[in-house]
Amino acid sequence: MTKLTDVCGCPVSRRKVLAAGAAGAFAGLVGDQLATQLAFGAPGYTGDVFVLLSLRGGFDGLSAIVPAGDPAYYAARPDIAVPKARLLGGDGFFGLNPGLAALVPYWKSGVLGAVQAVGQPAPNRSHFSAMEELERAAPGTSVRTGWLDRMMGSLGAADPFGAVSVGSAMPARVLAGPAPDLGLTAIDDFALSGEDPSRPMARTMAALYADAPPALATTTRMTTAALATTATLKAAGYRPADGAAYPDTELGRALRDVARLVKADVGLMSACVDSGDWDMHENLGAAVPGRKMFDHLTALATALAAFAADLGPAGLGRVTLVTISEFGRRVGQNGSGGLDHGYGNAMLVLGGGVRGGRVHGRWPGLAPANLVDGDLAVTTDYRAVIGEILRARCGVSDLGGVFPGVKPSTLGVVRAR
Repeated sequence: MTKLTDVCGCPVSRRKVLAAGAAGAFAGLVGDQLATQLAFGAPGYTGDVFVLLSLRGGFDGLSAIVPAGDPAYYAARPDIAVPKARLLGGDGFFGLNPGLAALVPYWKSGVLGAVQAVGQPAPNRSHFSAMEELERAAPGTSVRTGWLDRMMGSLGAADPFGAVSVGSAMPARVLAGPAPDLGLTAIDDFALSGEDPSRPMARTMAALYADAPPALATTTRMTTAALATTATLKAAGYRPADGAAYPDTELGRALRDVARLVKADVGLMSACVDSGDWDMHENLGAAVPGRKMFDHLTALATALAAFAADLGPAGLGRVTLVTISEFGRRVGQNGSGGLDHGYGNAMLVLGGGVRGGRVHGRWPGLAPANLVDGDLAVTTDYRAVIGEILRARCGVSDLGGVFPGVKPSTLGVVRAR
């Protein structure tokens, strides 16, 4: 995101595009569990649009990509394990939670896959610090930027959409740094506060700050460019393709806007979507409708399936979406029928270049001797998985500049473009 500073170099709140001394501010809508941020690049980028879906709160990968072939799974979760007979897809050892039913066609067609036993280099069971480390992705270094910002910088991101943030509900650590990006809650709601035909504020701002010092002039130029582009999109309207039916949820609406931007060819290189409420310490429930985990997975799958259908094969062929979470959950259920903070986790990977229909990664096993303080061990660094995708699908050549000291995985999660 283009980071805004005042004339003395102090950070300006992301809730405002222009601070004191500038000529107006955005008023934003704040989603309570989801925020969308977008990063745009210069014309000529030929890599995939990289979509990062953060499942905040600590996603339980063992409930989603179920290790049914490991008997210790059922021993550890007598009340909340997914029965083998209800699993979908899979490979005889792993199976999909029935809440993910909407994604089974994409699993079977090979554009959706998963990685198991993935996570950070060391356990961290604090939501705040674990997410901070997940998004900084440079442990043991003095680097303080977000890894997606570093990726954008390595690809020479430009600034056509400028430095804007509208009601971001989550901290933008993954995009912290100098590369330009845009934050918004919805394309159709993106406007200057108080703007109307009788008060053309954007035009007034452009004229007022045309000869201003660079910090203000650049901010204004990028702001008005973002407003012009979104105005064009709003005027054109949008109807999802191929019968895609997005759920009327924050996640559904956000993914709809991402698909809209992908298909509009506005220079989108990366999109971040946050989805929360995965912190299920109690009443996680069996895999049936009306229970917490099942219903959350159903909502997730329905939104992702609509996103894939809307893009169609051609659009999905230039998109790779990955899910991450700050940590997984404990292997064993707790006394409240839920799961406490854990370590190893699962990632979902969706896209036309994905080698799907399978679970990648080395499975460490759930026998007590194989656990890390009662948690699923991590056998693959999440940065290595993303690094493989960035190199093969997005054209990032200097992976060390994005993830210091990390080499891309050799799991074969995606095919090269």
